[in-house]
Amino acid sequence: MRSYRDDFGKLKQQLMKIAGHQSLKEDLLQVEHLDNQLHIQLINIHDLKHQIKVHDRKIQVELEQNDGKISDETLAQHESLHDEYQSLEHTLQDIKEEFSLFAART
Repeated sequence: MRSYRDDFGKLKQQLMKIAGHQSLKEDLLQVEHLDNQLHIQLINIHDLKHQIKVHDRKIQVELEQNDGKISDETLAQHESLHDEYQSLEHTLQDIKEEFSLFAART
């Protein structure tokens, strides 16, 4: 999650550099779109990272209190977080690709 956060922070900086050289309305709209997407995904990265930390703490507590056993609810939550991670990862890859295409075009 940290590497995605770092990557998207760098993409935001690159986008601001690119934006300074744009004058076409179409390109400026794409800059705004990408800036919004990068911002939203940085929030999503932060939120999921926090959820994972909380979940990890919950697992540790359950392991200590239940003789090394984890509840079915916690296992289901673990699977749900894994699915969220995979979905976010797919979205992040799509946005990185969109950014790369735009940067190469401008």
